[in-house]
Amino acid sequence: MKTTRITALAAIGLVATLSLTACGNDSGKDTSSKGSAASSAPTDSSSASSSGSSSSASSSADGGSGSGGSAAGQSASSSGGGGTAGAGSTSGGAATSGKVTFCKTADLAIDAADASPDKASGRIDVTMVNRGSTTCSATGFPGVDIKDADHTSSPIERGPAQPRVTTLKPGDAAVFDIAYDIDPSGKSLTSPTDLLVTPPNETHTVTLKWPTGAGAIKGAYTDVQVYPTHTTK
Repeated sequence: MKTTRITALAAIGLVATLSLTACGNDSGKDTSSKGSAASSAPTDSSSASSSGSSSSASSSADGGSGSGGSAAGQSASSSGGGGTAGAGSTSGGAATSGKVTFCKTADLAIDAADASPDKASGRIDVTMVNRGSTTCSATGFPGVDIKDADHTSSPIERGPAQPRVTTLKPGDAAVFDIAYDIDPSGKSLTSPTDLLVTPPNETHTVTLKWPTGAGAIKGAYTDVQVYPTHTTK
């Protein structure tokens, strides 16, 4: 009986050993298979990486081409701008060559006269005749100062008017007005003796005598106004 039990136990142990061995072999196969799959994965990854690098290189090449195209576009634009500027410069030159220059003080015969329309409104007309040999422009406001008997001079303010184009051919005349209110009281605080006149857009001044017969100025010299030139025609 003992011999039979020992034999039976030995048989069971042998079966168990064989079973464990078989399991171990299967596990090894799975591990080997997984290892093989894992080793093949980097190959696919490398391929994908290589493909990505190719795509990146292609994209970079395209980008470089685009950048070059942009640079060419900028160059063309710059060239076009230069052409436009050149055309504008030529046009400007043509316009400048045909422009009428402003009248010079030395080319103008200037005179002042009383032109008051009544006993309340004072007005002095200053006439400028072009005695030069070319056409010139007298457009704009002249500069006028009034010199007083105390040897001081006061600049005259501009009146509320817009300049008119005043072009003078040789022999033509332009006029501008000096306006003020007349003081009939005989107690005027001003004693004008001269007019200091500078034609429009000029720097040279002429001195004219205050017109004989012009009414006394009411108020101060700041109340006198000068108006822009206009032609007499």
